[in-house]
Amino acid sequence: MTDELLTVPEVMVRLRLGRSTVYDLIRSGRLTSITIGRARRIPASALREFITHQIAEAA
Repeated sequence: MTDELLTVPEVMVRLRLGRSTVYDLIRSGRLTSITIGRARRIPASALREFITHQIAEAA
């Protein structure tokens, strides 16, 4: 498995969204994440899927 795990701040930068918006996406299940101890991580593949889904919805 070579999937990169991103931090919430890294996702914030990539999506140009605020912290609360990213956590809302996670809470709503629209953006998949995992918890390791107390750390929240988002697989890069989950971020790509989220973006692809958003593009498809907009079309």
